[in-house]
Amino acid sequence: MEYIKSKDIYLLMRDLLKLVHPRLMEHGSKVAYMVYLMLRERGRFEEFELADIVMLCTMHDIGAYMTEKGKISDMLRYESRDSMAHSIYGYLFFKYLSPVPDLAKVIMYHHMDYEQLQKVDYEYKQIAAYINIAEKMDIYSTSMGSQFDIYMFEKMAGTSLSPDGLELFYLVEGKYSIFDNIKSGEYKRDLHSIAEYMIFSNEDKKKFLEMLMYCLGFRSKSSVVDNVTTVCVCEDIAQEMALPDAERETLYYGALIHDIGMLAIPQEIIEAPRKLEPEEIQLLRTHVEIGEKVLSDKMKREVVNIGMAHHERCDGSGYPRRLKDVQMNMPQCILQVADVVTALVNPRSYRPDLPKEKVISILNEEVAKNRLKKQVVRTFVNSYDRIMKRVRTESAEIMKMYETLNMQYELISKKYKI
Repeated sequence: MEYIKSKDIYLLMRDLLKLVHPRLMEHGSKVAYMVYLMLRERGRFEEFELADIVMLCTMHDIGAYMTEKGKISDMLRYESRDSMAHSIYGYLFFKYLSPVPDLAKVIMYHHMDYEQLQKVDYEYKQIAAYINIAEKMDIYSTSMGSQFDIYMFEKMAGTSLSPDGLELFYLVEGKYSIFDNIKSGEYKRDLHSIAEYMIFSNEDKKKFLEMLMYCLGFRSKSSVVDNVTTVCVCEDIAQEMALPDAERETLYYGALIHDIGMLAIPQEIIEAPRKLEPEEIQLLRTHVEIGEKVLSDKMKREVVNIGMAHHERCDGSGYPRRLKDVQMNMPQCILQVADVVTALVNPRSYRPDLPKEKVISILNEEVAKNRLKKQVVRTFVNSYDRIMKRVRTESAEIMKMYETLNMQYELISKKYKI
């Protein structure tokens, strides 16, 4: 079954990262539009290849979500600082986590001066040179307003910027009125049209969705481990209960995306080392509705219904819809138990992880209150040790991935003397 269309993978990634920093993602979309027009005019790529490049260009600053936290409110100052740090992190993020690793170096090189880039042996370095031009055109036109002149970068031609790339930009601006389309918002419709040419296999889509799970680490690294824990617990309970394959697959995707709305919640609330205030709890709870709003027109409804019911309870005391047992299916009930288990077995900023006896005691109390499904809790408790062994293994793999990424980041940073 197709749980999400190829174009919706692109739109979902764009809209979810907007939750973290709207202006940065808008910048990515405008840069992608400019580069698309330049490459289309050049005629080197087919439309489906251009669509992949649009995806990459939109996400070209993804490393900044980690390396530039709190420093990107002023885009002009952000552009003028040494930007290799976020370029390297973004490159590694795409190399290790995306299904398009061959394009990842575009991200690493997109701030490199043209003179240096000429010495690089890389098939797609021209795309990096075009992103460099498009970035400057967007950031400076936005910052300078009516004082902006597209020819102000002529003095950088042949040194910092590609002279052929600048000439090409002038050509497409004259031909397609880039800045007018950006101002009117027409460019967004053009990007939606380009997205129709995106062709991802089911494995590619799964890889992109798993990459989104790693994006939760932009808010809190522990959120990624939590998500992996929830997915593992869901999979193992579903297997033990012999759920049909279709339900197990739907549950997997529901568990994968269930907390994606947390990208909109401030880090200081997620990692608060204290009891939250009532208004903070209310804000935290909005992550469910935020996630549903972003997902509802992009993923299959049955997946969204599972993911967005993870805080509902059998007695109707949950949120946001106060659903009761008879209104929910088994995959929803399994995810609810897995989400509670995750909250108990993983450490929190205000307490350590809880021991097995305490976890089981709390789960049984929730069953006695008719809040969690008895059959699901019993299945988990009966397989507790085996399931938690897998959780520890999978969590260790996640941390190993982060360690590898960070080690590579340090090595490449030393090479470029960051």
